[in-house]
Amino acid sequence: MAAEFIYTCYKLARFYPPDRTVLEDISLSFYPGAKIGVIGSNGSGKSSLLRIMAGVDDGYTGEARL
Repeated sequence: MAAEFIYTCYKLARFYPPDRTVLEDISLSFYPGAKIGVIGSNGSGKSSLLRIMAGVDDGYTGEARL
């Protein structure tokens, strides 16, 4: 039997007013037990991505589901 994704996001975007885009057109999928790392410069959206993945932030567009 094929493993199913435990987490998927599709065309994810996060904007902060008035015109700050931190995430745009992000699509990810993870299998159960996957180890991931998030690297990037300051202000690149790392924390925003993790907050969306944790279900803490709902101010985004696109799909994010467990």
